[in-house]
Amino acid sequence: MKILVLNAGSSSQKSRLYEITNSLPDLPPTPIWQADADWTKNKVTAELKITTAHNQTLEEEVAADSRPIVIEHMLKTLWSGPTQVIPSAAEISIVGHRVVHGGNEYRESVRITPQVKEAIQRLSSFAPLHNSVNLEGIEAVERVLGNVPQIAVFDTAFHSHILQESAVYPGPYEWFEQGIRRYGFHGISHQYCAHRTAQILGRDLASLRIINCHLGNGCSLAAIQHGYSIDTTMGFTPLEGLMMGSRSGSVDPSILIYLQREKGYSADTLDKILNKESGLKGISGISSDMRTIHKAIVEGNKRAQLALDIYIYRLRFFIGAMLAILGGVDVLTFTGGIGEHDAVVRARACEALAFLNLKLDPEKNAASPADTDIATPDSAVRILIVHTEEDWEIAKECWQWNNDRSRR
Repeated sequence: MKILVLNAGSSSQKSRLYEITNSLPDLPPTPIWQADADWTKNKVTAELKITTAHNQTLEEEVAADSRPIVIEHMLKTLWSGPTQVIPSAAEISIVGHRVVHGGNEYRESVRITPQVKEAIQRLSSFAPLHNSVNLEGIEAVERVLGNVPQIAVFDTAFHSHILQESAVYPGPYEWFEQGIRRYGFHGISHQYCAHRTAQILGRDLASLRIINCHLGNGCSLAAIQHGYSIDTTMGFTPLEGLMMGSRSGSVDPSILIYLQREKGYSADTLDKILNKESGLKGISGISSDMRTIHKAIVEGNKRAQLALDIYIYRLRFFIGAMLAILGGVDVLTFTGGIGEHDAVVRARACEALAFLNLKLDPEKNAASPADTDIATPDSAVRILIVHTEEDWEIAKECWQWNNDRSRR
């Protein structure tokens, strides 16, 4: 069975083709084909890089300001040209899509129908940078592959079990009735990491209290109990919670009212500031990239040091909140670009948790080994680095949907 996965970002497009024979493997397999397109440098030209399991590669620039055109070009390299891995499009059994926002309607992965497409479009008002591009990918596949089954895997679904007292904001109850509530994001990553954590430790997932720290350009925590997210730091949008690369995280909402009333800021200006000009970038004044922040600190940049200090403070603050909600913790996991590779961030986060008899092994931590327990043997809490595999988690959801269908 060949499963195609599309994972769209606001200015990027990842695609993977997996082949599964009789059953799901224990570990994520290497895709037989993988493609990455990026519009970051030039909005009218996509930089495309494709590799196969047999080491064929293709790097080119595709002159197109339309995501569907780039996706259609990308897909055709599956069955033609130097990166051909299948004889025809008919080889693809099912297609899975990461869809950022599923709203209240979708608590699990579903086959995409006209009704589901309409819901994804309607929910674009909640996730304007993502749901609309997710839909573009779905429609591009329809044009190229016809009636192949397509599955929507929602980033919000894993958080559909969060506590009601967390989901409802303490404003007028009408907000909640209008769909204004905490949804949470990074759910596909949090779900994968929870299952992988249990697998690494040889434990039953249902028996573990996990705080998973997804730390990348976007950052969120999930408190996981009985295999479900019961609380998380992102909310109605991915802006709430932790300090991030260029996003502010949680701030006093009265600041925004003040800036509108007294300084004449528009909603669009505030949106840009909070999402694009805050976080590490806003405080340091130099970059949203943690690697650049560390380099600047070595060079004596005090604002870069302040940016890191705030980042760590807020990470500790929200870990403490998740700890209280869970009533303790068995495993602290780190994933995402910063979570997996930044030993300083992990060490400073763990320093504040010594009262739990949580002990980090300094040598293991410095090496940043993927899918490894980096706690000392006598630590009361296990500390894991988990390499997140969102694309494989989407493929697993497609496999599960197909198996459930075959049993009906």
